[in-house]
Amino acid sequence: MGAPEKLATSSNNSMQRVKVYRLNDDGKWDDQGTGHVTVDYLERSEELGLFVVDEEDNETLLMHRICSDDIYRKQEDTIISWRDSEFSSEIALSFQETTGCSYIWDHICNLQRNLHFDTIRNDSYHGANNELRELPAVELSTLPSILKVVVDGSVTDQLCVTELILHDQIFFRKLMDLFRVCEDLENKDGLHMIYKIVKGIILLNSPQIFEKIFSDELIMDIIGCLEYDMETPHVHHRNFLKDHVVFKEAIPIKDPLALSKIHQTYRIGYLKDVVLPRVLDESTLASLNSMIHSNNGMVVTLLKDDTTFIKELFARLKSPTTSPDSKRNLVFFLQEFCTLSKSLQVVQQLRLFRDLVNEGIFSVITDILQSEDKKLVLTGTDILIFSLNQDPTMLRSYVSRQEGVPLLGLLVKGMLTDFGDDMHCQFLEIIRSLLDSFSSGGQQRDAIVEIFYEKHLDQVINVITSSCPPNGSKNSAKPEILMNICDLLCFCVLHHPYRIKCNFLLNGVVDKVLHLTRRKEKYLVVAAIRFIRTLISHNDEHLMSYIVKNNVFKPIVDAFICNGSRYNLLNSSVLELFEHIRKENIKTLLKYLIDTFWNELAKFDSLPSIQSLKLRYDQAQEHATNNQNNNTETRKRVDERGLEKEEEDYFNEDSDEEDSASMTRGGRIRTRPGPGVSNGSGGLVDYEDDEDDEDYKPPPKKHLEEDEGTLEFRLKRKFLAKKEETDIIKKRKLVGKTQTQKPKESVFATLCSTLSQTVLPSTTTSTTDNKSTNEENKSEESEAGKGVAQL
Repeated sequence: MGAPEKLATSSNNSMQRVKVYRLNDDGKWDDQGTGHVTVDYLERSEELGLFVVDEEDNETLLMHRICSDDIYRKQEDTIISWRDSEFSSEIALSFQETTGCSYIWDHICNLQRNLHFDTIRNDSYHGANNELRELPAVELSTLPSILKVVVDGSVTDQLCVTELILHDQIFFRKLMDLFRVCEDLENKDGLHMIYKIVKGIILLNSPQIFEKIFSDELIMDIIGCLEYDMETPHVHHRNFLKDHVVFKEAIPIKDPLALSKIHQTYRIGYLKDVVLPRVLDESTLASLNSMIHSNNGMVVTLLKDDTTFIKELFARLKSPTTSPDSKRNLVFFLQEFCTLSKSLQVVQQLRLFRDLVNEGIFSVITDILQSEDKKLVLTGTDILIFSLNQDPTMLRSYVSRQEGVPLLGLLVKGMLTDFGDDMHCQFLEIIRSLLDSFSSGGQQRDAIVEIFYEKHLDQVINVITSSCPPNGSKNSAKPEILMNICDLLCFCVLHHPYRIKCNFLLNGVVDKVLHLTRRKEKYLVVAAIRFIRTLISHNDEHLMSYIVKNNVFKPIVDAFICNGSRYNLLNSSVLELFEHIRKENIKTLLKYLIDTFWNELAKFDSLPSIQSLKLRYDQAQEHATNNQNNNTETRKRVDERGLEKEEEDYFNEDSDEEDSASMTRGGRIRTRPGPGVSNGSGGLVDYEDDEDDEDYKPPPKKHLEEDEGTLEFRLKRKFLAKKEETDIIKKRKLVGKTQTQKPKESVFATLCSTLSQTVLPSTTTSTTDNKSTNEENKSEESEAGKGVAQL
């Protein structure tokens, strides 16, 4: 069968390289070895089977007879499995390439279809063609009979017809000869009959028949037959394919199988999309797409395995002597090559892309993006998108190095360039992927982010300021470019919030972006509002203070006022911004909005969002007032409790230090009830200067020799006595309330305890002093007794 047969018998083709697995009794898959699978006749038999030959010693790893039972399963595009009744075990073939798996699977399906046909042919059944053993002879008079056999009948009949057509090796050659005769004779009826026969054969949806009709020797005549559809105007498809379709080889392809598959793929696509778009059913369309996919994978595999081909391609792309037209074709070929590689397995795609990176694909794209040909530049971005889909870390690694820095600048320049009708967001997509904070490769990503903010952020912002009134002119950027800039800035705010203060606030980026509110395009005004909305979502106090200080919301409110009562996207975006501030209870912005713009916003108080905003403001103000009053009362209570605590601490103070000092100097200590004491409560204070105490008897003068230290001590005690007297007066009411019911015995016990602690004599005093002290103690005890009697 031509190229497919060659492929099937080539045991060295990587697309048919498989691993053989057998399921053991433990439920695990045992690896039986690696080899190459083919479909061939069993020895001394007319039956076909699967053969797997070991790739090292050429021994047979597997020999399986293909049966008509529905036991075969295709899994994940690379695995074919079945239950082998001969060994009562599960067998699985794991293919290296998806194209090889598809090829063998198609063979199995076709062989099963043939086996079904043989079974049906041997059975007796009643059908329209149950006696059909061969097709009618291909003649002008038998065309109606052939058409009836091909078009009419059940599914079983169609299987029979398919098998008969495949077994008749000269059927298509005779039919095409008859077509040329009818065309020369301008026999419209015969041409129309042949058109219906060919269309019916295509709708039989047989891969083997497709291989025949899309071959080089038949395809042009097949397309010629399909030109004579009497229901549509005559279209000369053959003239178009001969005169206008030119196969351009940017670089010579030496593999004949690859060339054959390239031509076949184009013809299948042309027939599917141009010749028979209204005729094909879904199943036939799916089969044709499967053939295209399989051919693409086969072509890419054949080319990528040819190392000299890849090296020659990049050598020509990098050569300064390559002409512009030739280089243009090479770039288009590289783009097509990358697109076709999607037919490979993911692992194979990644391996191919790494080979392209090693050959210098990024430096080639850097050179492409500097071209004045805008179509060529867009083609370069398509290749970059392919690289991002494969492995973004490779592109980030290149851009983060010194040689890759110009590529980032060219991407920013491309995003700001007007490409006319071909304007798109591919540049924006690539830049966002490079700046993505959630991507792997943190060090490389941080280096790219640093380069962008340092070298390109101002360049992007300047495009906005130069495109908005009053600076806007005829040379201002297109609205699509400004929209892309806003999208990129919103992305930066979300992914690099730590850059807001140093790169957005200090450089005035926020105010410059709001220049877009001066544009007449409402969607640009909405884009600026969306940027502010993204910005305040971080709820940073420094940012909020900046907004209030610089009156950032003024252009937004002005745009809202100018929009009036029109219910549009601008109206909704501003109301959503206000609603966010209210729900998040951003008090700084809430107060700023109402205090600054309420006179303007009051006109829209019928809107629920404006009403809710004002209500939240009033609640916040009321809450703040209540908090202030509560804080004032709390401070008063704290002050009062503090005063009470000081007074309580004073009464609990230990006066040992004063008593020790008094006893050391040999002075007397006198006790008496404190002033203002009532209801059994009293104070114990030393009053040196009290002249009203008649019972007080000073000691002899010879025992009262004072030095300078003693005099100083006396003055200090006098000051403290006055202070204590004042404190006792303040405490009078509190003590009176708490101790009005205290029994006299408790007062007397407290008094005696205090006296015992304060009048203990010192063991270090002289004998003369002891006598003097004893006399004083007797005098003071007498006074204390009088005080108790008074109480």
